[in-house]
Formats: sequence, C-alpha cells, structure tokens
Amino acid sequence: MIFHVTLEKAEDGWIVAECPALPGCVSQGKDEKEAIENINEAINAWLWAEDRKALSALPKQRGQTPIVVAV
Repeated sequence: MIFHVTLEKAEDGWIVAECPALPGCVSQGKDEKEAIENINEAINAWLWAEDRKALSALPKQRGQTPIVVAV
C-alpha cells in the first residue's frame, strides 16, 4: 500500500509527519529520514489497531473463521 504523508518542521526543530488518510496518525523525528521511518511504523500500528477493532466487532458465527490477507 502507498500512503501520502506531510512533513512539517516544528518550532522545536523536530520534523512532524502526518498521514492525512488515517485520522490521528502522526509521528515525528529528529530529521526527515527518522520522521519517515517513524510515520511508517505509526501507519502500520494504526492499520493493525483498526483491524483489531473491526475483528472484535464481527458477530460470532459458526463455520466462519476470519483469515489474514497481507497487502
């Protein structure tokens, strides 16, 4: 998957990275490289958490087992 992110220099000199497609998915780094590495990690964590929420909301039905699909 590909996500667009924004990078903005904060007043304290850190680089803030945000993924507009994923509300609340924000990270930072001392430089652009670190900010991009950190937002990549944050995006993965955000998607994992949303998947867990969706999975827990599924009704329990006999004969149906959720499977994992990597993208």
